[in-house]
Amino acid sequence: MASLTYQQRRAEIEEYFDQTAAEAWSRLTSDAPVSRIRRTVRAGRDRMRNTILEWLPEELEHIKILDAGCGTGALSIEAAMRGADVIGADLSPKLIEVARKRLPENLTQGSIELVVGDMSEAQQSEFDHIVCMDSLIHYNINDVIKTLVRLSSHCRQSIIFTFAPSTLPLQMMHAVGRLFPRSNRAPSIVPVNERKLRQMIAKEEKLTDWEIGKTLRIKSGFYTSQAMELKHR
Repeated sequence: MASLTYQQRRAEIEEYFDQTAAEAWSRLTSDAPVSRIRRTVRAGRDRMRNTILEWLPEELEHIKILDAGCGTGALSIEAAMRGADVIGADLSPKLIEVARKRLPENLTQGSIELVVGDMSEAQQSEFDHIVCMDSLIHYNINDVIKTLVRLSSHCRQSIIFTFAPSTLPLQMMHAVGRLFPRSNRAPSIVPVNERKLRQMIAKEEKLTDWEIGKTLRIKSGFYTSQAMELKHR
């Protein structure tokens, strides 16, 4: 089966979150009671978000950050509370609506602007750091590289993104998922081979000014994701 193009997958993700999953995602990213399985996903995402925030500079005052695929805004809010000026972008108007409702009333230092749109088409020309937490996991490796290239032209210091590492359990889930009708099923997570990803980043001419820094894989029950840092040389 041929993989979906970036535009096809983008439309699929937008439709899924706006028509099917907005309420469930809102609960998952809050402190509301959820099932045991979703608690493991929530714990994994909390750990991933904290890891990404730790990789950003300790002092964020006047630092410009793009939270690409911000969802309900948890990372955007925490970065802004540390003084950053954040633009949070997401394809889903409903998730952006949830994020706006969760904005703190009194930000003493930073700022947050929430916009509906593609993570790689932010209007602001340049950022110090760009974060893509679990927003690239539904795209094939070629589209991941193309997105990193687009984002790199708007970034001064680092891009921190996550991908779904190509493990045997994830490969099996991906293969089995193809056997079922789409209906309201979530967009599939696309496993990415870390070695191939590193090779493609190293060979990409438009990323020659960038190098791989930190990386960390986080597994919590049904949540498996790997963070990777691209640093400007």
